[in-house]
Amino acid sequence: MKSLLESSFWQGKRVFLTGHSGFKGSWLTLWLHRLGAELYGYSLLEDDTQKERFGALDSLLEQRIADICNLEDVTESMTAFRPDVVIHLAAQPLVRLSYTDPIGTFSVNVMGTANILEAVRQCSSVRCVLLVTTDKVYEDQHWPWAYRENDRLGGYDPYSASKAAAELACASWRSSFLAEAGITVMTARAGNVIGGWDYARDRLIPDMVRAFIAGQAVTLRNPHAVRPWQHVLEPLAGYLLLIRRAFENTNLSGAWNFGPDSDQIHSVSWMARHFAMAWGKSEEQAFPSELWQEDTSFCQPHETDILLLSSAKARQQLGWSPVLDADLALKLAAEWYQHVIHGKAALTVCEEQIQTYTEMLFHRETPGSGPNFSGTYL
Repeated sequence: MKSLLESSFWQGKRVFLTGHSGFKGSWLTLWLHRLGAELYGYSLLEDDTQKERFGALDSLLEQRIADICNLEDVTESMTAFRPDVVIHLAAQPLVRLSYTDPIGTFSVNVMGTANILEAVRQCSSVRCVLLVTTDKVYEDQHWPWAYRENDRLGGYDPYSASKAAAELACASWRSSFLAEAGITVMTARAGNVIGGWDYARDRLIPDMVRAFIAGQAVTLRNPHAVRPWQHVLEPLAGYLLLIRRAFENTNLSGAWNFGPDSDQIHSVSWMARHFAMAWGKSEEQAFPSELWQEDTSFCQPHETDILLLSSAKARQQLGWSPVLDADLALKLAAEWYQHVIHGKAALTVCEEQIQTYTEMLFHRETPGSGPNFSGTYL
């Protein structure tokens, strides 16, 4: 993974990035810019947070506000830019919203993905495509084992099903058109991602930040549910490594899991309590009765109780592994929000945390090198 610190591969690489104004997309845009890539961002601005990110990133790349459901527009934009790499992140990313708008969710997540693949088919410059889906693409077996890439796809809720369908679309375009054109097509399935610059509704950390600011207890829908939590930079590091290796080895097409270590799998309530302590609350203040209340309404949409990912394939074939444990991931997230609340520019905090992460990676893989961290990030 040390190769992530070397920008020579990415220097001058032309990357077409959908969903660049989203949570993951904004962090990835900044990281790729630091590595020297030439970027084209293609995204809708559906809320104030995306508008904020779009404005903050404006000087780093060429941007277009547009809809991936418009095949003609996305094809024209991609072919005009002539990218080497396409990274598709644009999506409707929320389970609960998919119950409210299932048709819109399928339109964006399935047909939008098909449009990206069809645009790639028309763009002769592309060598590598990475489509980001989710850990929720697997058929819910209600078992205690981690899902592997060859486990059956499924999806109880519309979001999960739409992402599984996007995986099928990807497999179809790869087999029918793109493989014979010499284009490596991969999908990435990460866990429940946390970190700064996320203000989405119905996500644990943003909901807790809003509750802390308002001086209220947070409402947890399913406090005992277990999820593969990870800091946003962890899967992004995996994506960057996978793309780099795909230029060296065209046999890496297919699906890839990027999840936390097995000893870093925690319940919603555990994450809530430890985030409260990372925020600066005492153990007594972080006690469940003070910190959160359970949503006991009977109209909650279905969500699985346990979801685990196996990243053995990425470990063995790519040499990827997580850098952060859950507590440090929560600490970085808490510090991001606290710095921004106190007036520090969001982009600056992101840059500092990317630097901290890469220094941790370098220190881990270079025996005898001493860490040289600054600021409050460790």
